[in-house]
Amino acid sequence: MSKTQPARGMRDFLPTDVRKRDHVIGVIKEVYESYGFEPLETPSVENLETLMGKYGEEGNQLIFKILKRGEKLDISKGEAGLSDLALRYDLTVPLARVVANYRNELPKFFKRYQIQPVWRADRPARGRYREFYQCDVDAIGSSSMIVEAELISAICNVLTRLGFKKFSVLLNHRNVLFGLLEVANIPQELHTAALVALDKFDKIKAEGVVRELAQIEGISSDSVKFFESFLSMISESFHAIGEPFSGTGDSELDRIRGQHSLNEASVEVLRKLLADNERGLAGLNELETIVELTQTTTANGRLNVFPYLARGLSYYTGAIMEIGLDDGDFTLSLGGGGRYDGLIGMFGKEQIPACGFSLGLERILVVMEERGMFPESLNDSSADVMVTVWSDETAAESIKLAAEIRDAGLRALVYPEADKLGKQFKYAGQIGVKFVCVLGESEIAEGNVTIKNMETGEQETVGRNKLTSKLKNPSKW
Repeated sequence: MSKTQPARGMRDFLPTDVRKRDHVIGVIKEVYESYGFEPLETPSVENLETLMGKYGEEGNQLIFKILKRGEKLDISKGEAGLSDLALRYDLTVPLARVVANYRNELPKFFKRYQIQPVWRADRPARGRYREFYQCDVDAIGSSSMIVEAELISAICNVLTRLGFKKFSVLLNHRNVLFGLLEVANIPQELHTAALVALDKFDKIKAEGVVRELAQIEGISSDSVKFFESFLSMISESFHAIGEPFSGTGDSELDRIRGQHSLNEASVEVLRKLLADNERGLAGLNELETIVELTQTTTANGRLNVFPYLARGLSYYTGAIMEIGLDDGDFTLSLGGGGRYDGLIGMFGKEQIPACGFSLGLERILVVMEERGMFPESLNDSSADVMVTVWSDETAAESIKLAAEIRDAGLRALVYPEADKLGKQFKYAGQIGVKFVCVLGESEIAEGNVTIKNMETGEQETVGRNKLTSKLKNPSKW
């Protein structure tokens, strides 16, 4: 890679890119605040011990550690002597640290949103970078399923406002997953490894998950067969979100499919599998409550209970959620989240319930760009007007005129040097400015300004006192 290029997995943002990103962030902020969430920011650098052990074994390996410098660097102490700081991996763990530190200063129910970059030493791919923005929304202090319903509604509101039409909220529960693992007689110490394999379902399908489970030492062949049967049933049932089920030859499953909606069918299948597992049934009941609570929100009809959804982060304790596009690009997740009631307690004495969701800004930008979903106005210049410079002697007058235009609420730039008018007009065309104000010696002497409409080519000379009125109402020319 050329030395002039950004580091692998990093990007430069040109002006149009920044405007598009700001447009999306603006919509996200507006929606989050309409739900009563407050802004929060945390440092880019955290203590390494704050981050380690919160994301599972795979997550630990993706943390960008910061090498110690000077006297603090001690190679003889091994890894502990090399690093004690790291770049922020996500926004949830820093939030948990903040809540634990400032518990007495925060309200009983703390609702916050946070939009900042995070860093992961991941392999770059479409919509995946090593530096990227997360747009998090979290509610702290309540175990009620109302929290999940509000979060899901806010996320659906954001995506709808941005122009997404075909998307679904995939929903599952950690207790449903642990219940299935218990029914399958998988040892507790292997639960995390089994869930990591299950979480890869979208990428490696049922066959791949079964193959990975079989390779985990300590998982019996009977346990593998249970999940092979379970995943076969699920992959057939959920081949396409919201579309009719396809037959499998299983008369009992076909009966269920013929009598119920997608969520009802998946819940009934799970209820049969978890019939004697109290933990799994409790999680299933919470899923049904969430679906019911969202029926009067923007999420109505978009929730789909997906029994194989696992989400790899180890701090989730309850409902887990993910946004999937269901218009031919389902494999690209736009975000995810869930309940993490045990995380804040890792930083303090008190166990505080919490739930959150994170939208992946980069993935949203990639899809919107590919599908032409951005408003045309975002391609416009950052200025409405350009003021020409006739000569070095008149430059101060050009700067003064630009200030008057800005005071009237318009965006104005001054051409940076005296030059031929043709070159100044050409530059204005290149940057997409709508109007050029020509301020030559005759205009200055007579108190006038010549306006050129760059879209139509029309020109008109007006009194300086009428300039801003003309610029604001070009239709009256």
